[in-house]
Amino acid sequence: MRPARTADVRAIRALVTPLAEQRVLLQKEAVAYYESVGDFVVAEQDGTVVGCGALHVLWEDLGEVRTLAVDASALGTGVGSALLDALVERARALGLSRLFCLTFETAFFGRHGFTAIEGQAVEPAVYAELLRSYDEGVAEFLDLERVKPNTLGNTRMLRVL
Repeated sequence: MRPARTADVRAIRALVTPLAEQRVLLQKEAVAYYESVGDFVVAEQDGTVVGCGALHVLWEDLGEVRTLAVDASALGTGVGSALLDALVERARALGLSRLFCLTFETAFFGRHGFTAIEGQAVEPAVYAELLRSYDEGVAEFLDLERVKPNTLGNTRMLRVL
């Protein structure tokens, strides 16, 4: 596990592409990955990036796990769990007390302490502040109508740290 570098963006996109084609993850433009490369950690085996995940801070106590992806060759080897553990540690180091994810992989996240939620995970005043964000992931977190086609079938989950 290590922090991602700009040189990893192509590998991150290669991990995401098949999952985006299956409508499991959203594919983003390359520029979005470069802009958020500091949010990412990657798993490397023998010099090859085999997994990635990002932690995006939403508010003073709340972060979101984004773009958790593992290459098919490394599935079932613990890479996904190790990535998520690294993101949880990063969240703690930042002082976050809650983590959110929007996922189809409810069993995986459930094994890691996440539980399904209904409604909003923030107070109304924070919700109003978050509405000002241009970030599409924040819009998904807020469950805004304009992002519904991207989130159909996903489960909103939260973990208290």
